[in-house]
Amino acid sequence: MKQFLQIFTTCSLLMSGLSLSTSAQSTYVVMGRVTDAATGEGIPFASIALKGKTSGTTSDADGRYSLRLTQLADSLIVLSLGYRTSAYPLLQQASQTINARLTTTATKLKEVKVYAKGGDPAYRVMREALRRRDEYNPAKMLAYQYESYTKVEGYINNFAQKRKNNKKPGPIGRLLGKLPAITDENGQPAVPVFISETVSNFYARSQPEKMKEHVLKSHVTGVGVSDGGLISQLTGASFQQYNFYRNSLNILQKDIPSPIGSQWETIYRFRLKDTIVLNNAVCFAIEFTPKRTSDLAFNGTLLIDTLHFSLAQMDARVDKRANINFVDELHIEQDWETTPSGLRFPTQTQVMIDTDEPTPRAPGALIRFFTSASNIVENQPKEVGFYDPSIELSDDYKDTDAAFWQRVRPASLSPREYRAMEVVDSVRNVPFMKVAGEIIKLGVIGYKPLGKLNVELGPLLYSYASNTIEGQRFRLGLRTNTGFSRKWLLSGYVAYGTQDEKLKYSANIEYILSRKPWTVIGVRQSYDLERIGVSADNIGNNSLFGAYSRFGTIRRAYFQEEKLAYFRREMGRGFTQTVAVRNRSFEPLFPFAFQPQLHDQDQTVRSSYQITELISETRFAPDEVILQNDNVRVSTGAIRKPIFTLRYTLGLRNVLGSDFTYQRIALTMKHSFRMGVLGRSYYTIGAGIIPSTVPYPLLYTPLGNESSFYVGNAYNLMNYFEFICDRWATVQYEHNFGGLLFNRLPLLRQLKWRELVTAKVLVGGVSSSNLAVIPAVDGNGQSVESFSSLTRTPYIEVGYGIDNIFKVLRVDAIHRLTYRDNIGRTGIPVTPFAIKVSGWLAF
Repeated sequence: MKQFLQIFTTCSLLMSGLSLSTSAQSTYVVMGRVTDAATGEGIPFASIALKGKTSGTTSDADGRYSLRLTQLADSLIVLSLGYRTSAYPLLQQASQTINARLTTTATKLKEVKVYAKGGDPAYRVMREALRRRDEYNPAKMLAYQYESYTKVEGYINNFAQKRKNNKKPGPIGRLLGKLPAITDENGQPAVPVFISETVSNFYARSQPEKMKEHVLKSHVTGVGVSDGGLISQLTGASFQQYNFYRNSLNILQKDIPSPIGSQWETIYRFRLKDTIVLNNAVCFAIEFTPKRTSDLAFNGTLLIDTLHFSLAQMDARVDKRANINFVDELHIEQDWETTPSGLRFPTQTQVMIDTDEPTPRAPGALIRFFTSASNIVENQPKEVGFYDPSIELSDDYKDTDAAFWQRVRPASLSPREYRAMEVVDSVRNVPFMKVAGEIIKLGVIGYKPLGKLNVELGPLLYSYASNTIEGQRFRLGLRTNTGFSRKWLLSGYVAYGTQDEKLKYSANIEYILSRKPWTVIGVRQSYDLERIGVSADNIGNNSLFGAYSRFGTIRRAYFQEEKLAYFRREMGRGFTQTVAVRNRSFEPLFPFAFQPQLHDQDQTVRSSYQITELISETRFAPDEVILQNDNVRVSTGAIRKPIFTLRYTLGLRNVLGSDFTYQRIALTMKHSFRMGVLGRSYYTIGAGIIPSTVPYPLLYTPLGNESSFYVGNAYNLMNYFEFICDRWATVQYEHNFGGLLFNRLPLLRQLKWRELVTAKVLVGGVSSSNLAVIPAVDGNGQSVESFSSLTRTPYIEVGYGIDNIFKVLRVDAIHRLTYRDNIGRTGIPVTPFAIKVSGWLAF
C-alpha cells in the first residue's frame, strides 16, 4: 500500500480546510437500494448506470444509491461482482425509486442443519482450514507467475455537504465546487484527482523467497503526479499483494491480523451463516467479527471450500472504530479460483479506502484499487538471478493507446469510470490544481524543477541555517534529471556564512554503468564546516536532524576538505557492495592537538591532519524492495527480514599525504517483528572495533541529541560528543503496542493514542594507547580539549511515551539510568530526565 501514501498526500493537501455547500442542479432523481435477492442484505459498491449513457454511480455500504440526472435513458443497468447484471425500465418523471434485487452467480443450497458440541460449528471448519493452511497458501508454492492488471483511482468527495448556519463557502471551496466532477455512490459530486492502469508480469518463488514484477505498460494521470516510472512501479502488482493465509496483512503501515492466521481464535469470533455453491464448489459461509470492536482487526464473511477446506472468497472490512488514522472504512473483496493443479489462487481483489474528513466540515477522499491475475502458471521457478531487480520497467512502458487498454482490461469500465478518466485530465489542468500539484511534488521530493533546463533546485530543507560560527548560512543546491541525461547525474551546492565569510561547496558526478544489475561510479569533492559527533556518517539518512544540527551553538567544529571516489553494484537481491577511496582533511576550530605515532620522525605536536581511507561496505537486505525514480533509487523498506551492514575502513599512510594507518570494522543489524496482539517491535544491534592508535576524531562517537525533539537513531539524553569509543556494542529497542491498553479504556478509546516503550544501551571503552595520543597542551601551550570514555558501566536510557496525539504528535518521557552526574570533558551538565516530542504523518 505504499502508493496510497502519495495519493493520500495529494488528497489531504487539496481538501484541508475546505468546506463547501453546493446544490446539484438536476432535472431527474433516481434512488433506491440494491439488495441480494436471496438474503435481502444490501450490496455495497454495485455499479448503477443509464443504458447507453456515461452517467452513473455506485451503491454505499448498505446498498443505497441516489442518481441525479439532466436527462434519462430507457433503462437503468445494475451490476456487481458475483451477481447477474439486471436492467430496470425508467419512467419519464422527476423522481422515482428503483430497488434492484440481484441474483448471485453462486447457487444457494437447501437448508443444512449442522449439530456440534462445544460452540458454533464454524470453529470446527476454521480449525480444519487452519490445519491445511500451508497446502493452499500461495507463498508455499514452489513458484508461480501470472499476468496482472491493476487500476487505482483517487477522488475528493464530501465537499457538497451543508455547512452549519448556512455559511457561504470559502474561496478555495468555491474553486473546488467549480471543478469537473462525477457522481459518487451517494449521488454527490466527487472530483477525480488520480487514475492509473498498469499491466505487468508477476513472478514469485520460495526457497529462497523471491518476487519480481516486470511492468509492461502503465498510464498514470493525476494532480501532483506525472506518468513517471516511480508511480508506475508503486501502482503495480508488487504493492497489491493481499494473502490472507499470512498471519497478518501489512496495510497502511499497520499489521492487521488475518481471520485465517495463527491468531484467529484469539482475536475473532466466528459464526457459520450458510452453505452456498460458488463456481461449482460447495462452500461454508462464515461470518467473523473482532472480539473487541476497538481492536485493529477485520470483520466480514469468508467462504471455505467444504471439500478441501481452502479459502474461496473473502469480504473483509475495517471501520473507523479501529485505530487507523484518517480512515473511515477499509474494504477488501477477494475471489480465489481453483488452478489446474487443484490449488486456489486470488484472481480478483478490490480494495476501497474511504478517508475520514480532517475536520467536521472538510472534504474527504476515496481511493479504490482493483487487481486481477490471469494465465496463472504454477511450480515453474526461474533461476534465482532472474528475480533481480524486484521491479523492472519495460523501455516502452509509456507507449500505449486507448485501443490497447480496451483490449487488456479484464472487464469493461463502468460509465462512472469512463467519465472519471475524461474528467481527471481537465481537473489537473485547472490553474489552482496545477499550483497544488507543484506544492505536493515539492513537499514529497524536496526539489523544484527549473523549467526546461533539466535542472532541479534543492533540497530546500538545507537552504538556510543560523549558528554561532557561520552566522546566517545560505545554501543553494542543484541537480540534473533524466531530461539532461539517463547516464550522468550531476549535483552540488554552494554555501556561504555571513559571520565566517567562507565559501563552502560540494560537487558530485555520478555515472550509471548499468541499470541491471544497478552499477554506478562516482566522484565528489567538497569543503564545508563539520562538527565532531554530528557528521553525516553519524546522522545517516535523518535529513531533518541533519538540517537541524546546522542551527545554534556549534562546539568542536572543524573544516573538512573531502575527495571521494566510489563504485557501487547490486550483486543480487538485497545484496549491495560499495568500494570507495576517500581523502579528507581535519582543520579544527577549537583547541586540539595530538602526538604523532612513534615511528614518525617528526614528533612535533600537531593540530591538523590528512587521512586517506579505503572503504568497503556490504549491505544485505533480502526483504527490501528498491524502486527506480528516474536516475535515483528509492527504498520502500523491509518488513519481515533484517538488514545487515558491514563496513570496513582501512587508513593508508603516506597515500595522498595521509598521516595514519588504521583499521575500523563495524557491523549493524536492523529489524522489526510482529508480537501478535502486543504490537510491533523495532530494534538495532551494532558493534565495532578500531584496533589502532589514532586521534580521537577518527574514533567512534555515539550520536547524542541536545534538542527538544526525539531522534530515533540517537541517544536522546546524551550530549553531543559526550563519549568516545574505539570498541563498542549497542542495542536500541522500541516497542509500539498500537493502542493495546488505550483501546480498552472508554475515555481514551476515541483519542486513538498508542503507547510505546524504548530502551538504548551502549557499552564500550578506549584503549590506553588512544588516551595517550592526546597531550595536555598544544604546540602553543594552550590546554587541549580531551574526551570522556565509558567505564565498565554501560550507558543506559529507557523511556515510555504516547504517539498519535492529534494524529501527528509523539511525546516521549526518557530516563537516563547511568552516568547521571557526568559532566565530563564537554563541560555541559547532563539531563537525567526529559520530555521530548516528535511528529510525522502516520496511519
